[in-house]
Amino acid sequence: MHANPLEAPVQTVIYPDSDGKPMADNTLQFRWIVTIVGNLETLYADDPNVFIAGDLLWYPVEGNNKIRSAPDALVAFGRPKGDRGSYKQWEEGGIAPQVMFEVLSPGNTRREMDEKLAFYDRYGVEEYYLYDPDRGRLRGWRRQQGRLAEITPMRGWVSPRLGVRFDLDGLDLCLTGPDGERFASFLEVAQEARGAKQRAVAEFMARQVAEQRAEAEAAARREADRRAVNAEQRAAAAEAELVRLRALLESQAGGRSI
Repeated sequence: MHANPLEAPVQTVIYPDSDGKPMADNTLQFRWIVTIVGNLETLYADDPNVFIAGDLLWYPVEGNNKIRSAPDALVAFGRPKGDRGSYKQWEEGGIAPQVMFEVLSPGNTRREMDEKLAFYDRYGVEEYYLYDPDRGRLRGWRRQQGRLAEITPMRGWVSPRLGVRFDLDGLDLCLTGPDGERFASFLEVAQEARGAKQRAVAEFMARQVAEQRAEAEAAARREADRRAVNAEQRAAAAEAELVRLRALLESQAGGRSI
């Protein structure tokens, strides 16, 4: 069989796992991205069907590797956890990530962020949150009537999808989970874990000391009881010996009382 010369060869589309851009432009932006992604992963650690990623390329359209975006954090409900090089929507049951986070850096332009908003609007994102850590500004959008509409006010807003409450503490983003626990940075988590470990060690040592003291006191009581019993036994023996001697003397004296 000869190939049809008029039939165009099928070309394989490559979907790169990187767009060549850094995850963050500075330490502040990086710290917030890690904080958001890490706390979301903790929040849904026990749910195998919630996929969370940071700085992962999302390809919403099969066959077109130019249509893509790399949100700072994404949440996809209904998708299993696991490692991925990118999020190819047609391989994910056609499910678009429902929640997106972006953390601004000084290098981000207004045009760039407007294009991201339009991208998320077009390809089905349900909730989109934008935080500027340098200025302490927070914005959000929620899909209503088929479009992403801005949320006002954002302070005190609770995400319908995440159950997370949004607020600001000065310039800092304040996110509180459904359990009432505030999202903590990696350093805060490490310090809390270290503090908890130190408290646990201190409590263990205190219990050990208390147990040793209690054992020493119990041993002292046992020794005191033993000595008391010995003393009683010696007193009883002495009394018995005295009675014996008195009886002996009386018998030797011809029955006269001594």
